[in-house]
Amino acid sequence: MNITQDLSILQLVLNASAVVQAIMALLAGISFMSWYYIFMKWFAVRKARAKTEDFERDFWSGGDLNNLYSSAVNDRHHAGSMERIFEAGFREFAKLRGQKNLDPKDVIDGSRRAMRATYQREMDALEAHLDFLASVGSVSPYIGLFGTVWGIMHAFRGLSNVGQATLSAVAPGIAEALVATAIGLFAAIPAVLAYNRFAHDTDRLATRFESFMEEFSNILQRQVR
Repeated sequence: MNITQDLSILQLVLNASAVVQAIMALLAGISFMSWYYIFMKWFAVRKARAKTEDFERDFWSGGDLNNLYSSAVNDRHHAGSMERIFEAGFREFAKLRGQKNLDPKDVIDGSRRAMRATYQREMDALEAHLDFLASVGSVSPYIGLFGTVWGIMHAFRGLSNVGQATLSAVAPGIAEALVATAIGLFAAIPAVLAYNRFAHDTDRLATRFESFMEEFSNILQRQVR
């Protein structure tokens, strides 16, 4: 087998030591999982943004709050995050407002707490699996580096059985080891880019949700007076 054949990517993987092959398989699995979460999160964030814009347009169009609430309740399984926050706040507001001898401030505070609890659940759902992408981005290069170090050690140990250390004897072993680092970077770079993008998008959505909660609380406060 000539050097060109030895240095093909497939041959480098097949000829690597068992430990390096196990590390490559681990990194390939991590990369597959990260790409799965990247696509899943991309669709989830895109859907959440579209539903938020639709509800904001309906809410600020001046429609009746009772009609919006009825629509949110009837279509709960397809409602967006902001719509569910609105539903929780308005439901608590209607319940507390019907109680006698209850201070208006307590009514608004109760509505705020209900919206805050729903907001937290919605943000937990939007931020799901972001920690996995962050871990992949930070850990994968080190896993690949470990495979490279191990592979180089294995290559130099093999030189003890060779009478003369030449480039043709060393190059395949080192190239096999470097493939592990390449796979680690291939797994890490998309994960880091995706994490930064999705973290930015979820932060913007969180800001919109918080602004809505404050504005909606002001609207309810005017109604309870």
